[in-house]
Amino acid sequence: MLVKLGPLDADRIADLRSYLDALPDPRSRRGRWYSLTAILLVCACAAVSGARSIDELAEWGERASSKELAALGIRRHLLGWRRCPSPTTIGRVLQGLDGDALDQAVGAFLADRRRTTPMAQRPGTGPRRVVAVDGKALKGSARLTSPRRHLLSAVTHRPVVTLAQVEVGAKTNETTHFRPLLAPLDLAGAVVTFDALHSVKANISWLVETKKAHYIAVIKTNQPIAHRQLAALPWRDIAVQHTASDTGHGRRESRSIKTCAIADELGGILFPHARLAIRVHRRRKPTGKRESRESVYAVTSLDAHQAGPADLAAAIRGHWGVENSSHHIRDVTFAEDASTVHTGTAPRAMAALRNLAIGTLKLLGADNIAKTTRAIRNEPERALTILGITNNPDTYGT
Repeated sequence: MLVKLGPLDADRIADLRSYLDALPDPRSRRGRWYSLTAILLVCACAAVSGARSIDELAEWGERASSKELAALGIRRHLLGWRRCPSPTTIGRVLQGLDGDALDQAVGAFLADRRRTTPMAQRPGTGPRRVVAVDGKALKGSARLTSPRRHLLSAVTHRPVVTLAQVEVGAKTNETTHFRPLLAPLDLAGAVVTFDALHSVKANISWLVETKKAHYIAVIKTNQPIAHRQLAALPWRDIAVQHTASDTGHGRRESRSIKTCAIADELGGILFPHARLAIRVHRRRKPTGKRESRESVYAVTSLDAHQAGPADLAAAIRGHWGVENSSHHIRDVTFAEDASTVHTGTAPRAMAALRNLAIGTLKLLGADNIAKTTRAIRNEPERALTILGITNNPDTYGT
């Protein structure tokens, strides 16, 4: 699995330390032994190695050699030994962290890594950058006195890299955080995909006019008027423009797509800058079960000459693929839903560390995150190289 990551050029890989140094330290200056950057580097290396909990973050540090701890900035005791922060220390730091600052640092690191990764090495990269806006609940963070935490993320389709993340409190608050999430990102020329929850006219206008981006908005039945208007278009008179099929996971699935040019006003319902209506028809046949059929409708600001039917179909499918390529990995490989971390900003910080691990490994070409993290776990020094950390100790690590 490590061979698939390819050669790791230390001169090309950005050093994570420079992104974490700017984070504000929530601790009192009195009594500090570990720097904030050193603690977060231990957490990041442990996450790349598949750590699921705060205890496992500390356990990675206990397995690391003195040379590796020195590279992370762990101070040396007067007697000469270096000791990793305890689970209590790590938990206390994660609880008090500035969640926005941590997400911005992780997002900037991953964005720079993605920018410096050659196009030929990005798996599945298409002619346009496509970013999905999607939310995820942290189920294990709920308590009797407080609801579960809910995060909203901006994730590139292929490879899956989380560029930004904010905490929204509840799923119903996602629309109000749409602009703050995307405002810091450079989206000029990119395509943003989202579901019907974010199909708000003001947000769509801002996205196209201010951010100079395009959009693909999936319309579901929770917007009955728009869904009914799209379904009433003369789809029977339009020929199928692209088909795709695949077999796997115990089922056979085929998809066909049709597009229809529309005016700025679609049946009295205004979709700003809308150019094409899209219908994707899906057929799914699980082994030993009956075939199911479903039609999905969407609206996009892309013209027919800017994106072909195959590109539109890939973008729509890629939006749902974020569930498998990011959320599913966080829940299964990193046991995010089973995590009972709930105090302060610790749930969000742990999610940011998982985003960091998944995005970094995906950019290096890993196609199986579970196997890759297990392989790195047996070679702790590989985690440092993957995050751009050199083996030379810092001045504050001596």
